[in-house]
Amino acid sequence: MSHAANAHDHKHLHTADDGNIACCSHHEMKIDRWILVYLIGGIFAATSWIATLVAGPDQRQITIIPAVIGALMLGAPLFIAAISEIYNRRISSSSLAALAILASMAVEKYAIAAFLAFVLLVADQIVRRTAFGAQRAIEQLVKLTPDRARIVENGTERDVGIADLSVGQTVRVRPGENLPVDGSVVSGSSTINQASLTGEAMPVEVEAGASVYAGTTNLTGTIDLRVTQVGADTTIGKVSSLIQEAERAKDPRQLIIQEVARFYVPVVLAIAGLVFFLFSQSEDEITRSNAAITAVTVLVVTCPTALLLSSPMAMVASFASAARLGILIKRTEHLEAAAHIDTVVLDKTGTLTTGNFEVSRLAPADGIEGADLLAAAANGEQHSNHPLALSILRTATQARITPDGSNDFEEIHGRGVRARTSMGELCVGRATWLRELAPGESAKIDAVEARTEGMSGVHVLRDGTYLGAVGLEDKVRPNGRAVVERMRELGVRFVSIFTGDRFSVAKRVGQQTGVDAVEAECLPEEKHQLIKELNQQGYRVLMVGDGINDGPALAEAEVGVAMGLSGSDIAANSAGVALMTDELNRLPFLIELARRTRMIITQNIVVSILMAVVGLVLAATGTFVGVAGAGIGVGFAALFHFLPDVFVVGNSFRLFRFGEDFLEVEAQEKSAAEAGKRTHREASARGLAAAQPA
Repeated sequence: MSHAANAHDHKHLHTADDGNIACCSHHEMKIDRWILVYLIGGIFAATSWIATLVAGPDQRQITIIPAVIGALMLGAPLFIAAISEIYNRRISSSSLAALAILASMAVEKYAIAAFLAFVLLVADQIVRRTAFGAQRAIEQLVKLTPDRARIVENGTERDVGIADLSVGQTVRVRPGENLPVDGSVVSGSSTINQASLTGEAMPVEVEAGASVYAGTTNLTGTIDLRVTQVGADTTIGKVSSLIQEAERAKDPRQLIIQEVARFYVPVVLAIAGLVFFLFSQSEDEITRSNAAITAVTVLVVTCPTALLLSSPMAMVASFASAARLGILIKRTEHLEAAAHIDTVVLDKTGTLTTGNFEVSRLAPADGIEGADLLAAAANGEQHSNHPLALSILRTATQARITPDGSNDFEEIHGRGVRARTSMGELCVGRATWLRELAPGESAKIDAVEARTEGMSGVHVLRDGTYLGAVGLEDKVRPNGRAVVERMRELGVRFVSIFTGDRFSVAKRVGQQTGVDAVEAECLPEEKHQLIKELNQQGYRVLMVGDGINDGPALAEAEVGVAMGLSGSDIAANSAGVALMTDELNRLPFLIELARRTRMIITQNIVVSILMAVVGLVLAATGTFVGVAGAGIGVGFAALFHFLPDVFVVGNSFRLFRFGEDFLEVEAQEKSAAEAGKRTHREASARGLAAAQPA
């Protein structure tokens, strides 16, 4: 009803970035000021009513003055909001409320007008303060980022404001402090609590080269960071802006509601006019005298505020609940789509598996030494960020092999890397690609593939000569099968793996997780085409991936989910949902949350419409006025109008707590797993000690 009355406050709040805390506090102060104004206006109205009782109707010209002042003071916010709605051609609840006030004043019922405005405005502020929990949630997120940072320059420290930081600078963070920026650890090692972003209770160990994020807490050691993102560009800054966007964004259901509201207002005005006409033509004198008041009650009870709040309230609560578990939903339509998902497509590497590859076997071709094969693979992959490449480089470092540092390289997505190094031209990647480059080496490649069956093989070609393959293995996530089964319980009818890896490797992972199908050796464009075909067949697809080659498929899917903080920027930008943790169990939770949100919104809409219909019938038949008397009847109507608002806010905010049980169970499971690991280590140590000779 008076949501537009404080439109300037909301506009200020929504457009803020680094100043979110100040905006929230400023907004809350303005709410307190408005309440003070309402109380003063209410006192004027009460004074007029008491004066009328004491002085009698003969002194009406004097006793009416406080009521006029109160009506104007209390009606002003509604009049301003109504003018704004009319100017923007979006006539809605504030216009109906303002018209009700004007109608009361037109028939010289100034005390009634003041009382009506008082009830509507105070009720609106109660709703507003309750809903302010969403803004407080954003404020708490922003408070996680310190206002100042400690820059290290030429070995000396300098304290600066966050606004003065720039990418590339070095920042020092001591134990117990929150990180002010996203960055990469330059020196030092520590334990970081990332629960504010990922919802993970267990802290992570970081050392030089590790990525860390603003708003997380440094627990143990002093670390120096190279700044990679500042301000609103940090990960936690994006969390805040996404929750704010949920308030502004309108899903298709909300757009329909607003279109209905446009036609709703003229219909209500017509009914109010008809009620006034019929009551004024009545033969009963009391009925005729109450015609105007009855028409006013029609306008009051039919203000569609609850209907307009039905969807955005639920969406804001849902976004905040998801963010608490490290699920960032970019737009409301992505959450809406997740409720209808019936097909899930999973990338393998880094999604169903941990992505932490270890070199299991060197399979050189005949006449090639294993050390030469590893050196060539390391030189070819030295600039790649692919998980397989990073594992090969770690193994090469352990074997004291140092890449030559050459920078002449080309990364071919979905195939491999071509590099010109001191060892010659190296092509490192998939076997199918090397067969295309050197058809004459196919027999050697086939022989080596047989020796790396079930592993992820990185094959090496040097100046057209095949050197062999490095075999790597990746562990399947422990809860992979449980997550697939849970998604089936939620009605997902088809779960598949799409991967660029070999079929033998993908098949092993598929068997361990219990998926329905496996598509292996997929190029990025092939993944995209497969998702497109599923869409054309009527499937509603949720695609999960973390790599650069997943970008096109994530964008094509109904809901794209980028996996993990360390995933590719291309994947995160292409997806509609980003997981700040590598935990797969967030996927069924996302589907459950989406369905719960849809149910809550439906409940809100149904109750809002039913209450509006009941209120309209009661008001149009004069029930409010007849039961309580002309003056109090309008107040009853205002209180009745307030009831569905309270229901919508309370019902929507149940979503804030959705997921608390999930976090508790997850924490218990992790504690049990850690206890099991400790017990296993202790048992192993006892067994080893017992085996030692006396």
